[in-house]
Amino acid sequence: MRAQFLIYILAAFAVTFLLGFVVSPHFFWLLVLIVPLAVIGFRDMFQPSHALLRNFPVIGHGRYMADWMRPKIYQYFIESDTDGTPINRDKRSLVYQRAKKEIDTAPFGTQLDVYAEGYEWMAHSIRPKDSHVLNHDPRVRIGGPQCSQPYDLSIFNISAMSYGSLSKVAVLALNYGAQMGGFAHNTGEGGISPYHLEGGGDLIYQVGTGYFGCRSDDGGFSPELFRQTVAHPQIKMIELKLSQGAKPGHGGILPAEKNTPEIAAIRKVTPYTQVDSPSYHRAFDTYEGMLKLIQQMRELAGGRPVGFKLCVGYLEEFKDICRTIRQVGIYPDFITVDGGEGGTGAAPLEFTDHVGMPFRDALAGVDNILRGFDLRKDIRIIGSSKILSGFSIFRALSLGADACYSARGMMLALGCIQALECNKNTCPTGVATQDPQLMKGLVVDSKKFRVANYHRKTVEAFVELLGAAGLEHPSQLHRGLVYRRVLMHEVKRYDEIYPYVETGSLI
Repeated sequence: MRAQFLIYILAAFAVTFLLGFVVSPHFFWLLVLIVPLAVIGFRDMFQPSHALLRNFPVIGHGRYMADWMRPKIYQYFIESDTDGTPINRDKRSLVYQRAKKEIDTAPFGTQLDVYAEGYEWMAHSIRPKDSHVLNHDPRVRIGGPQCSQPYDLSIFNISAMSYGSLSKVAVLALNYGAQMGGFAHNTGEGGISPYHLEGGGDLIYQVGTGYFGCRSDDGGFSPELFRQTVAHPQIKMIELKLSQGAKPGHGGILPAEKNTPEIAAIRKVTPYTQVDSPSYHRAFDTYEGMLKLIQQMRELAGGRPVGFKLCVGYLEEFKDICRTIRQVGIYPDFITVDGGEGGTGAAPLEFTDHVGMPFRDALAGVDNILRGFDLRKDIRIIGSSKILSGFSIFRALSLGADACYSARGMMLALGCIQALECNKNTCPTGVATQDPQLMKGLVVDSKKFRVANYHRKTVEAFVELLGAAGLEHPSQLHRGLVYRRVLMHEVKRYDEIYPYVETGSLI
């Protein structure tokens, strides 16, 4: 094709000049098309990076265009309403409808194959409760015996997403929505930005391995900076992050060129220097050390709830944590359980696909181990992984959670279209980008209402399911209420798939 390209482009020039001189000068306008094609073609022929373009000048770009268009074409024209990933069209549509206060009912019956392996449903009662008289703002008190300022947390909250991974307008809209709806907004490990504070919503300050917002000059934990950071009255809880579902055991790097003065001020680091977030914590290297840091944080925060977040790897390691809790007598107020199917803006495929215990297995395991060590009555569990609907909440609480986080659900409420460009700074809706031009598409004064609407309607749907099960309070949920088809002709309840352990049996 290299030779053919040269023949075609030279012939095009020859014909254009012949027609221009012989027939009409207007034919010279064809050069506006031919010259750029010639420039592109010669550049393709001599560039060293792409063999396809060297061999097929100009037309080789069609392959890259098709590759760029493939996810869009697949999402809108090929996939069904129920088989899309990571989040199918039915679930995305549900979030959009609730965020916009549109009709969220489904016509003509379910599109799911109810006899397929993996189908799940809840048990309803022939004596349901009137959901209209139930509490439509169910909350759980977070704060164990060593906490002096417990917090009443909504059962549905915004999961950890840092400013930097999200745009400032996205963070603003989320926080305004949290304030309007009376639920909590997790800051993510990137520190507390002005955009987390402007909306006035309750905050859960997450501290990761980079200790952003409370980082000493040597990259460790600074008690004094932590005290200053958590002094703000909007901060209601503190979450120490051990790992996250999308990339457990994986650290990160903030390149020097991205470490702007604004980011540096938020993260308490030096501008225009490379900042590492290691895969491990420098402030401790034992379970006892972790618990002592939690105790120190609680004291520095004036007695507010402090817990930790993890994606489970070995359940035996979590048993060791619980043994240490009983031995040293320091109790975290809550534990956030993330699943291996959790999402992030960017993670290596090996970690995304093959590292971390799936959410339901991890949640049931953590709940069982806490029960086995007789710690469950003092420690709350927050579930975080693909919580999108009222049934998602119902299932998570039945398995053992007390409350839930949602990240991707809240992003969809902001207008995310699952373009799968979170890691490229090209998010077309302005949610996961720092491009000022793209951020203009996200109008805070509109999107904050959608975040609040989505939260309210989803919690209302959960309360309706609660009433349908004949229950009045989320604390009455248990694993026997959810069924799963494990084979074509075999159904099991969750308490059969994930049997309870007897309280105190692991001591």
